[in-house]
Amino acid sequence: MTLLRIFDDRERELVFRQPPRRIVSLVPSDTHNLIALGVRDRLVGRTRYCVEPKGEVESIPIVGGTKDLDAEAICALSPDLVIANQEENARGPLGEVIRRGVPVFVCFPKSVGAGVAHLARLVRILGLTQDAKAKEVVARGQRMVSTLESLVANEEAAGRAPLGAFVPVWKDPLMTGSGETFLSDALRLAGARNVFGDRKRRYPLAADLGRAPELPPEQLGEKDTRWPRVTEEELVTRAPELVLLPDEPYAFTEADAAHFRGLELPAARAGRVRLCDGKDLTWYGAWSIEGLPRLRALLESMRGVMA
Repeated sequence: MTLLRIFDDRERELVFRQPPRRIVSLVPSDTHNLIALGVRDRLVGRTRYCVEPKGEVESIPIVGGTKDLDAEAICALSPDLVIANQEENARGPLGEVIRRGVPVFVCFPKSVGAGVAHLARLVRILGLTQDAKAKEVVARGQRMVSTLESLVANEEAAGRAPLGAFVPVWKDPLMTGSGETFLSDALRLAGARNVFGDRKRRYPLAADLGRAPELPPEQLGEKDTRWPRVTEEELVTRAPELVLLPDEPYAFTEADAAHFRGLELPAARAGRVRLCDGKDLTWYGAWSIEGLPRLRALLESMRGVMA
């Protein structure tokens, strides 16, 4: 028997004596990944936010949300693999599942390329290295990344500056991603520049909003600095040429778009404030194969738009 030893993104080693047959996915994009790779029949559990592909996930039992996981429900399904995400899933219930001896694979892709590499890693874990469908999905992902990287390089060589973009992920408080996020890399490949790419989250909250001194680096510990909370005044200073308002994790509305159109922003003056599909910005792996070219096409259509 050949053992497969593989490390997850937390540098935890998992050993597989055979490909897992009962899988609980706690990540919406990974539920989509597994079905894209052809193993829908192995999925025995999902979160309530695992909604794609529509028509294929509805009958899969729900084990809570990404944050309010039900450890009892997960373990009751007797999975031989649980797929989780370091950022999306709550540590408490996930730790309980691990303590009960259930194999948990924690992923954390921070770039589009890393998301495709994660797909290839899933192919190995699932024993699909000789499966034509699974291999083609990974190959399509690799071609997509290669094509978009070439476009970005050609635009840079031609002196074509990317549009400065702002993408909020939450409303109250207003939050966005730094340059260390998947979202920021997705913007780059789509032909945009994250105007908050250099902005880290500061602690405490008042410091993040510029109202108090921030903690020094040595006191941060493992605090996540990748999702800063920003003020509208700071946004105006950053002067984005494009504002994209996704429908997840926070569902921005036309009323929100109207509000941003009323701010003193180049994006507002140029008519470049738009609602968009949040999955195209944040779902890694198989979704990005179609989502990133769609996002690039959206940005291209907006480049010449004027109000």
